[in-house]
Amino acid sequence: MNSSVKHILFITSNRIGDAVLSSGLLDYIARVYPSARVTVACGPLVVSLFEGYPQLERIIPLQKRKRHGHWVDLWKSVVPVRWDMVVDLRNSAVSRLIRARLRFVFGPHIDQGNHKVEQMAQVMNLSDVPAPRLWFTAAQMEKAAVLIPDGGPVLGVGPSANWEGKMWPAERFAEIVRWMTGADGLMPGARVAVFGAPGEEEAARAVLERVPDGRGIDVIAKGNPGEAAAALARCSFYLGNDSGLMHCAAAAQVPVLGLFGPSKPQVYRPWGPLAFYVSTPESLDELTSYEGYDSRTCGCLMETLGVGDVQQALMRAFEENEPKKKIPA
Repeated sequence: MNSSVKHILFITSNRIGDAVLSSGLLDYIARVYPSARVTVACGPLVVSLFEGYPQLERIIPLQKRKRHGHWVDLWKSVVPVRWDMVVDLRNSAVSRLIRARLRFVFGPHIDQGNHKVEQMAQVMNLSDVPAPRLWFTAAQMEKAAVLIPDGGPVLGVGPSANWEGKMWPAERFAEIVRWMTGADGLMPGARVAVFGAPGEEEAARAVLERVPDGRGIDVIAKGNPGEAAAALARCSFYLGNDSGLMHCAAAAQVPVLGLFGPSKPQVYRPWGPLAFYVSTPESLDELTSYEGYDSRTCGCLMETLGVGDVQQALMRAFEENEPKKKIPA
């Protein structure tokens, strides 16, 4: 522990997934510098993910402006402070233009072939990689309890993503949900909470409408990312495409199976002892290197990931998690 470090500036992402994957460093800071107060600079979308951090001093939203004006605004806000430590995961000029005793900056020395969580640890020269973690405010937990009331096990499902190419077909999600929650399934009779971010409602509702026996719970675009993450924490298991929601679930210590296709699981797979993934037989390059490929019109690139592949991965995940007693019967 180091009581001499009092003021820390933490500059992180404007994207949900990357912001969550950086949260392990905040957990490390909380453990090693318990008397420090942390100012978090991040994109407006992810502000709510940091509101529950116990050592939070304030959050500075980086509202993008022309000619890098948002970085100028940040510099003006933080330059009066003599910082004990700056952690800059954006490799910005700000971290070099303010007073700081210690600087940890993401740069070309970071091996970007490693998992994002390992990259974050490398920024601070950590040999032990701190896992992502989320903290929730009382208000976020209250909202989550309204969205997903008490009442037995809940299967969380995230059938959407920020790009159609990464979305497993809705009918396959529906088939897996019926299998998992059926009488002979892995979670018989479980309720099914379907999640989706604003703008991704159509893909999510296509699965919610197929949940049998009225057991569906609508958590589609129902709150900000922090509230959605708090609701995810109430799930017994989470199944979803590669997305920010997947990373939120894993960081909330929920057992997760992530579905991968045109992305890089070696860099973006869900992280943690309860986190698993399954991917298409083809790599990102193989899925996207055909003649005439256009990400705007390519449609789903997850067709070669079969229902049977996902079933087998789920059974392995449940088998490996069973001794940890994290998944209710």
